[in-house]
Amino acid sequence: MFTRLFILFLLFVGLAGPGHAQDREVPYWASIRASVLNMRVGPSADYKIDWVYRRPGLPVKVLRLMEGWRLIEDPDGARGWVVARLLSPERAAIVTGEGLADMRADGNDGAALKWRVEPGVVGALGDCADEWCEFVVGNRQGFVRESRLWGAGEP
Repeated sequence: MFTRLFILFLLFVGLAGPGHAQDREVPYWASIRASVLNMRVGPSADYKIDWVYRRPGLPVKVLRLMEGWRLIEDPDGARGWVVARLLSPERAAIVTGEGLADMRADGNDGAALKWRVEPGVVGALGDCADEWCEFVVGNRQGFVRESRLWGAGEP
């Protein structure tokens, strides 16, 4: 009997986890989980759709929480409301600025150049230290200057 209750408890905690991950102090970084995400002008499906995102992994800044909805800001500065469950707590970043950004083997200017990434490239964000962040795009991994990544640093 105890084993069954314990398993049910673990299942409940596992299902509740992602929701609680989105109920934290704002602002915070998140990323788009869904392949299609409607941004609305208000926190309800009754409000009109202002924008449709079709880019899973795109980083967003969560500015406000309201009963299953999140007010977000995207890399272009657009703001609107999205359903919380369609966001992921996984950190991501998008390359910004002019020209190609160097992706190096380590977090310094003297490290070997591995690739160059264009503005608009989205990837998974790892740890950041000393103005460099670990950045993963597909099967390519390296370090990019934090100043070239929207979604890195403090929200």
